[in-house]
Parts: sequence; C-alpha cells; structure tokens
Amino acid sequence: MAKTKEPQQQNAVTRYFKEVRSEMSKVVWPSREQANNLTLIVLAVMVAMGLFLGLLDLLFGEMIQLLLTAVG
Repeated sequence: MAKTKEPQQQNAVTRYFKEVRSEMSKVVWPSREQANNLTLIVLAVMVAMGLFLGLLDLLFGEMIQLLLTAVG
C-alpha cells in the first residue's frame, strides 16, 4: 500500500515545481533603475516614519513627565 502512494507524491512534487516554473516565467521583473528608485522611496518613507514616531514618543513622554510632576 505504501508503494502505491510514493509515485503519486513524486508526481505531485514534480507537478508543483513545473507549475512554479510556469508561473515564474510570467513574472515581469523591474529594471535596475526601477528597483533603485523603489528602494530609495522605501528608505525615505522609513526615515520619515522613524522621525515622526520618534517625535510622537518624545512628545508623549514629556506630557507624561508633566502629568506626573503635577500630580506627585
């Protein structure tokens, strides 16, 4: 009984890789220039968000300090 399942599994694995290869041939890869531009955009957004969140953290930290000194 185990011998009958082995060829089916092998066929399933082979079929899977054939389908992957077929799908990968349909992929449109970006050019080097597009990849560089998109990378720069991602880096710029990351820096901007880091600064924004850092400023929010600083602001809320100062607000908590003021609140604690006013209560305590």
